[in-house]
Amino acid sequence: MSHEIKKENRVIYLDNAATTRMSDVVKQAMEPYMDENFGNASTMYGYGEEAREALTRVRGVIADTLDAKPSEIYFTSCGSESDNWAVKSIAGALKKKGSHIITSRIEHHAILNSCEYLERLGYEVTYLDVDEYGMVPPEAVMRAVRPDTTLITIMFANNEVGTIEPIMQIGKIAREKQVLFHTDAVQAYAQLPISVRSYPVDALSASAHKFHGPKGVGFLYVREGVQIPSFIHGGGQESGKRAGTENVAGIVGMGKAAELAFSGMRRRVRKETMLRNYLIEKIMHEIPDVRLNGHRSRRLPGNVNVSFKGLDGASLLILLDEDGICASGGSACNTGEERISYVIEALGVPEAYAPGTVRLTLCGDTTRAEVDAAVESLKRNVKRLRE
Repeated sequence: MSHEIKKENRVIYLDNAATTRMSDVVKQAMEPYMDENFGNASTMYGYGEEAREALTRVRGVIADTLDAKPSEIYFTSCGSESDNWAVKSIAGALKKKGSHIITSRIEHHAILNSCEYLERLGYEVTYLDVDEYGMVPPEAVMRAVRPDTTLITIMFANNEVGTIEPIMQIGKIAREKQVLFHTDAVQAYAQLPISVRSYPVDALSASAHKFHGPKGVGFLYVREGVQIPSFIHGGGQESGKRAGTENVAGIVGMGKAAELAFSGMRRRVRKETMLRNYLIEKIMHEIPDVRLNGHRSRRLPGNVNVSFKGLDGASLLILLDEDGICASGGSACNTGEERISYVIEALGVPEAYAPGTVRLTLCGDTTRAEVDAAVESLKRNVKRLRE
C-alpha cells in the first residue's frame, strides 16, 4: 500500500488541527483584492473606499457568527497575536487593580509564553491542573480567584487532545467575581456554535487558517466596554488599537471562509463526528495496547488523539508519512521540541504510552476510505515498530 500511495502521489491529510487546505472559493474571493482592488483601506479615493467597504463587510460577517457587534471585532495576523494582545493588554490595563492571572497547564504556547513574560514583569500566574481527560475543573478556578485577580484565560477546546472545556461555568465564575475572561477559541471557532451573548466571555481569539481560510490573518473579539490599550502603535487602523496597513485580501478570505464554515456547519460537524467516532472505534478495536487521550464525548468533532504502548510516536509518524499519511504528535508549534507533549504529561498519560502519542484530525472533506487507509497503515506500522 505504501508504494501504491507514493506512485499515485496521493496524500491523506489528517492534520487539520495544524492547518487546513484553503478553499478554492476563498481563493477566488481574495483574488480581486490582490489585483485590481489593491487599494490601501486608509486612503480616501475609490480604491481605498473599496478596500474599506470590504473590511466593514467582513467585520459584520465575523460579528454575526458570534452574535457580537462589528465594533467588537479586531483583525489580527493570527491566533497567536490575538492571544498575546488579549493577555498582555488586559493584564497591563488592569495592573493597578491587581497582577494575578489564572490559566491552565494545557494552554497553547501563545498563552503560556505570554504569561511567563508577564511573570518576568512582576505578575503572578496560577497554572491550574487538569483532570485525566484534560478538563479544567470549574471549582479549581473558583478556588484560585483572589482579590487581586484581573484575568482568567482558559482555552475553549484543546488543540492537542480536543477536549472541550467548561467555558460556560468558568465564564460565570469570572462574572461573579468581576474578573475579565479570555478564551483561546482557535480550535473551537467554526467547529462549535459560540454566541458571546450566551457565553460570559470578554475576549476571544481565532485564526483563519484553522477553518479553510488563508494563513496570516485572524481576529480578536473584545466585549464592548472592556478597555484594552493599543497593541501595535502607529496609525489609526482597527479603531486606533492595532496600527498597520490592513491585509485586505487575507481579511476578505477569512470572511468568506467563515461564511462557508457557518452556512454548512451543522451538517459538516455531524459528518466529522461520525467519522471521528468510527476512527476511534477502529483503532481501539483493531490495535492492541492503545488508549484514547482527551474526553470521550466532550471533544472537538474532528480530533482523535491516541497513545500506543511501547513505541516512539516520532518513528510512527515517519512511517505514516512514507505511506502518504499526514498526522502529528501534537501541536504543530512544538514539532521536534519535545519527546512527550506537555499536554500529554498534564493528563497523566502512563509512561509506557506517552511517547507513542499520535494526533489525527479530520475535516469536512475527509472520507471513510481515507480513514480506513490510515487505520491499515497504523496497524501495520505499530506492529512493525513493536517487533
